[in-house]
Amino acid sequence: MIIGIEAQRIFRKKKHGMDMVALELIKNLQIIDKENEYFVFVKPDTDRDCLRETPNFRIIELKGGPYPTWEQIALPRAAKKHKCDILHCTSNTAPLFCKVPLVITLHDIIYLESNSVFKKSGTWYQKFGNLYRRFIVPPVVRKSLRVVTVSKFEKERIKSFMGLGDNLTAIYNGVGDHFRKISDTSLLEAAKKRYNLPDNFLFFLGNTDPKKNTPNVLKAFAIFNSSSTVKYKLVMLDYDEEALKRLLADIGHPEIREDICLTGYVPNIDMPSIINQCKIFLYPSLRESFGIPILEGMACGVPVITSNTSSMPEIAGDAAMIVDPYKPEEIMHAMRKILQEGDYRDQLCEKGVEQAKKFSWKQMAYGYLDLYKELSKKTDK
Repeated sequence: MIIGIEAQRIFRKKKHGMDMVALELIKNLQIIDKENEYFVFVKPDTDRDCLRETPNFRIIELKGGPYPTWEQIALPRAAKKHKCDILHCTSNTAPLFCKVPLVITLHDIIYLESNSVFKKSGTWYQKFGNLYRRFIVPPVVRKSLRVVTVSKFEKERIKSFMGLGDNLTAIYNGVGDHFRKISDTSLLEAAKKRYNLPDNFLFFLGNTDPKKNTPNVLKAFAIFNSSSTVKYKLVMLDYDEEALKRLLADIGHPEIREDICLTGYVPNIDMPSIINQCKIFLYPSLRESFGIPILEGMACGVPVITSNTSSMPEIAGDAAMIVDPYKPEEIMHAMRKILQEGDYRDQLCEKGVEQAKKFSWKQMAYGYLDLYKELSKKTDK
């Protein structure tokens, strides 16, 4: 079988969620599948060393302009040229006109939902991306041989929203092996120096995407720190300074700017060294289809606060503190409970490590390999 995998953005230096999922899928397929032939279609960029060819995996760098033209023109042409039996598109969208049978990973349908909280803010890049997906996803999903999503919650959302049946499958994401407890103090000290980390800090993966719930987390932190005898810092990644100042002014807490540390972009390989040093890992998002960072925090042995919405309780189980993300005071009380009750904190940490063990990238890759084999039988008929 000849399998094409769309991995357009994995060579870019600053990788994000879906890029990392695609990269981990391919790397683990390289380990477990020595029989089928693979063509990995990528857009040229600077981080070529993140993936190497193996005897049955060829990397095809395709030029083709911006994302839409690359996906709609260059990708289907390349899949046909290399005689792929299946083209797996890994990041929500796919070519509208493709003569190769499609498998699409539909991570979520947030951009199709009507809740205005996901429309009223965000960058222009995010808004354009959502508009593109709103146009492309419904017709592509209808013509795909199989649609894969990442949790039982999201499967039910897609099923009810788009009316899909047997051609919809859920395959869980995983967590990298490098997310673990780190006892090497020199490694921790190097990360502390590199990213200028404070001694006592909470860690929050916030950004400008409305679903990340940054305003409510900052409100909760402001309330918490104003009443705490021990002062903490809040470490955030890759957040624009001016955007942060505007947000703090909007929520009425400009005074906490001095308590927030912005690290800039952090490569995935460095994340465990930061997480290991935080007192709490904050992930009270408004809406997630999976929530990989929940598992990353747990695997590092730190207590996690996450939300009672969407897929997050499914992924976290009873190993995280679950809160209503729309209530800053509830997030604040969760912070206080974890920091003041040592036994409860230790219990969360122990449960979290065990919960994270239930998810792996290799397990995910086996799920896709089984799917490819199943679809191969159908396409051969």
